[in-house]
This record gives sequence, C-alpha cells and structure tokens, in this order.
Amino acid sequence: MVFFPHCKINLGLQIISKREDGYHRIETCFYPVPWCDVLEVIKSERFQFTQSGIGIPGREEDNLCIKAYQLLKKDFDLQPINLHLHKVIPTGAGLGGGSSDAAFTLRALDYIFELKLTDGALTAYASLLGSDCSFFVGDKPMVGSERGEVLSETSVSLKGKYLVLVKPDIHISTAEAYAGVIPKQPTQSIKQLMELPIATWKEKLKNDFEKSVFKKHPQIEIIKNELYNQGALYASMSGSGASVFGIFDSSRGLKYKFSGMEYWAGEL
Repeated sequence: MVFFPHCKINLGLQIISKREDGYHRIETCFYPVPWCDVLEVIKSERFQFTQSGIGIPGREEDNLCIKAYQLLKKDFDLQPINLHLHKVIPTGAGLGGGSSDAAFTLRALDYIFELKLTDGALTAYASLLGSDCSFFVGDKPMVGSERGEVLSETSVSLKGKYLVLVKPDIHISTAEAYAGVIPKQPTQSIKQLMELPIATWKEKLKNDFEKSVFKKHPQIEIIKNELYNQGALYASMSGSGASVFGIFDSSRGLKYKFSGMEYWAGEL
C-alpha cells in the first residue's frame, strides 16, 4: 500500500526552559501542510528498505522508518515487509519530514497488520521515535508542549489561506539550532496567541530559534523579509530551520523570486 507522509510548519515556537533529561521544554503549534513524501509498504518474505528522491544524511540503519518497524516488531508478531521511501520533503528544514515518515510507518503497519492500535497507543509509540513524531499520528493542528510530544487541541484554522514554503541550500541540525538559544518564560502562551487574529501575529508570534539562526545564516532572514515584501500576512522560519513560510490571503507565483531553492506553494 502507498501512504503520503505530510510535513508541518510551526506557528510560533517558544523555548521555555531546559529539562532535567537534557531536552528543552517548548510550546508550539504544529500545522499540517500537504507537501508529502511517498511511503510504500508491502508484506514480504524478508525485510528490505529502499529509498529514492532526496538523499537522507546518516546511516541507513538509523532511518526512522526502520526504527518504527523494529519498535512495533518488539511487541507484535510482524512478518517482514518491503519498505520504500521516496523523499520529497527537504531534510534539515524544520518541516518534520523524518518524523512524519516514522509516524506514517507506524500508521501503515497498524493498518496493514490490523493491529487495531488506538490513537493513544500510536502516539505513545511515536513519542519514542522523536519529539514531534506524535503530531503526525493525526492530521490536524495541535499545540505541542514539553518536548513537543504532549499535544492539545487548538481551534486555529488557516483554511482557505495560501502558503508559500522556501528552503535555501542550508542544513541546520537541531543541535546547532538549540546551541544558540537562551530559554525564557514567555509573556503569552502559544495556545493564547493562536486565538488572536493572523493580522497580529507579525508582532506577537515569534520563533525563538530565529535570532541565533539568522545571525549565522542571514540568507534565511532575507527570505522571510522578501515574503513580507510580497504581501504575506505572516512569515516565519519553521521549527529549527532552514525553511521559511509565508501565509497569504490569495495565491502567489513567487518561485522566480527564490531561484535555486526548494519551493512549495498551495492552499491550506
């Protein structure tokens, strides 16, 4: 069967404090975006993982799709599968592509092998694979807290808005992004900010990674400013970067403005 793991953007990202386990306590709103990878899962006689499309850094055995299969196999008698991932979502972009691939592998295995796992069980498994994997168990906006794995409902909707996503040829690791950040207690929570009109977000809704990332990679800030110049209601870096998104009232043909960069645009 074929599945289509989608990416996400972060509407605001507050880095509140460092936890005792070394992770950071954050708050953010994850919003699903229909820029997708392609995942094919087929029952087989032996396990095999193949990959095409954009190259993925690191060792194949560390791929989160493989880890997702191994995680469920510990608890269930799963037969081997052929697992093929066609990578479209850029890596090192703050779009959660790898986390989505992992969560959709869990969802695919649950469906194919009729495990009948609840969303709660899938979320618990996903949280073991990555901090934002749990979000991709569902397909709706959620506010993430703690490491990002504690999810709560939000009424925010960008339905009918037009999104432009731009990813320059820059790779930012999560470790690099966190190295430049000083945690602080916000004056307003993301949950509260999501209740405000989009027109107020430019001044109030911040991504705490931007300050240090922009200093090291000024091209990313230039992209954000250009999206505002083109009429974006709100523009921000997503996650820990390097992608930047702009939210517009209507469609925009801006690909020519970002020549040589990864680009996606579409209605939400």
